Amino acid sequence: MSADDYQYFRNSPVTAGLSDEQTATLAGIACCRRLADQEILIDEGHVDNALHVICEGALAVTRDLGNGNFITMHVLRTGDLAGELGFISGRPHTATLRSLGQTQVCSVEREAFESLLPQDPWLVYQVLRNIIEVSQDILRRMNAEYVEMTKYIHRHGSY
Repeated sequence: MSADDYQYFRNSPVTAGLSDEQTATLAGIACCRRLADQEILIDEGHVDNALHVICEGALAVTRDLGNGNFITMHVLRTGDLAGELGFISGRPHTATLRSLGQTQVCSVEREAFESLLPQDPWLVYQVLRNIIEVSQDILRRMNAEYVEMTKYIHRHGSY
């Protein structure tokens, strides 16, 4: 992990409440990479056992409409987490995540993360807690966007 990636990682909500030593431990199992514009990070319907921290850039949360078409349901931005529910549950993802422009992500595989449990259970607990907090924030934003869209449709009859 580069110094820049480490700083993004350190400032991300996933490491909130962790000591510098714990953050270094978590960063030690993370893998960072740059996605090209429209590159798919997670495919709808597939299992991906990784938690992704968006260090820089944005990911579109999309659903397949068939015939190669998709709809964007939400946009995740720098500091957001991606794939967190699949990371915890191990279930297939319900949406595709694709890069909007070049996007830097740092990813942690569940198996590597779980290996930290015996040596530092507090780190694991705190990260899981942070994941829930970030997920709630993303859900609140999505709900607010849905309400705004519904109001618009009610006022104008369509969108």
